[in-house]
Amino acid sequence: MKYFNLKTQSPNMNFKPTIYLIVCLFLCACKNRNYILYYNKVNEIDSLYRMANQSEKAVEQYRKLFKKYNPKNQDRIMEYETYIRLSNQYHKNFGGKKSLYKLIPLIAPYEGSEKNYFALFQKYGIDSIEVRRRIADWKKGLNKRLIDSFSIAFTRDQAEGRRNFQLMEKNDKINAQLLKWTFENYGYPSVQKIGLIGNDGVFMPMHPLFSHMVGEKEYFYFKAKMLKYVKSGILYGIYPSNDVIVDTIKVNQERKKIGIPSIKHSSKIAKDYFKKDSHHLSKH
Repeated sequence: MKYFNLKTQSPNMNFKPTIYLIVCLFLCACKNRNYILYYNKVNEIDSLYRMANQSEKAVEQYRKLFKKYNPKNQDRIMEYETYIRLSNQYHKNFGGKKSLYKLIPLIAPYEGSEKNYFALFQKYGIDSIEVRRRIADWKKGLNKRLIDSFSIAFTRDQAEGRRNFQLMEKNDKINAQLLKWTFENYGYPSVQKIGLIGNDGVFMPMHPLFSHMVGEKEYFYFKAKMLKYVKSGILYGIYPSNDVIVDTIKVNQERKKIGIPSIKHSSKIAKDYFKKDSHHLSKH
């Protein structure tokens, strides 16, 4: 933030520094916004349309939410895509081209999925050539050094199907060091930094890699960092769990603390996700 010595300004110059100060304070407030509140609000709104069949109300609430927060598009729940799809379906104003341009980098990591959106983009004057060009530009902005490093890391993580215990331990330690180095030098290796597909088609979703860090000495370092990244909105997404849950009330309370949907809601999201063409924006 830039500071101004208002005492040195003439009476006629007080207005400009005041505006600068207000803008700086506004930017700081946006930067420090807690995205866990965003995720929990998304879960509430998603329940409106997914479980209570109140789609139009969901659209209005999403519109208000996205005025306060830069939208994410979490895996499976896909809130920004859902907002646009429902707005289009109910003939509501969602911002047209401007909002669709904002959607492109959010779908860009899912290579090949853009074809499912072409009909809607075309409806608002964006042809498939422009969509693919913008995705290509997005790819150019990815961190090549990190892509190279994590392509190797993910291959290493799955060496011999993780059946060789000694090799697995060795590789997990190496990957732990890579993750720590990445955090300290680049922050969280999000899909907006490295994408989802690495060199030679290596699939790079971060959650399996981090799940193998539980036994590493860096675990508590990662745990603290991850909470910070969740709050900042850099780390987001929901994933299914096969764990046997005894106390659902307690688990749901803990899930809410970090913005994850309840067990019942997550189950519904997963079921909808696996329905054919469930979330394609090509429907209009």
